[in-house]
Amino acid sequence: MNETQGPRPEPRPEQCPDERLDRLQRRLAEFAAARGWEPYHTPKNLAVALSVEAAELVEIFQWLTPEQSAKVMEKPETAHRVADEVADVLAYLLQFCEVLGVDVLDALAAKIERNELRFPVAGTPTPNRHSSE
Repeated sequence: MNETQGPRPEPRPEQCPDERLDRLQRRLAEFAAARGWEPYHTPKNLAVALSVEAAELVEIFQWLTPEQSAKVMEKPETAHRVADEVADVLAYLLQFCEVLGVDVLDALAAKIERNELRFPVAGTPTPNRHSSE
């Protein structure tokens, strides 16, 4: 735990991470719908907004040394900025996935599995691609 941020809220036992993610995704959709923003939430617009928010996160670290960047969460003013930009990136990513029907957790799990095959741990045998054909 970082003292500048305070304790992280623990998920309620009856609420698994998938449910929390689904609930947040619904809240984002309801927030946009209540303001009539759906026509603007096209895949292109959301991808652009996601890119802009990711760039705003990068901006915080732009001129920091590696050592300074490792300590960015120790300062309340930068910790707050980082957390806000992370939230913006995640919000746009979740909205993007909602619009396109991508299950973000399934997509991530599949990508990790592909990467585990593409980048095996040194010293482990690489599976023969033709053995299952």
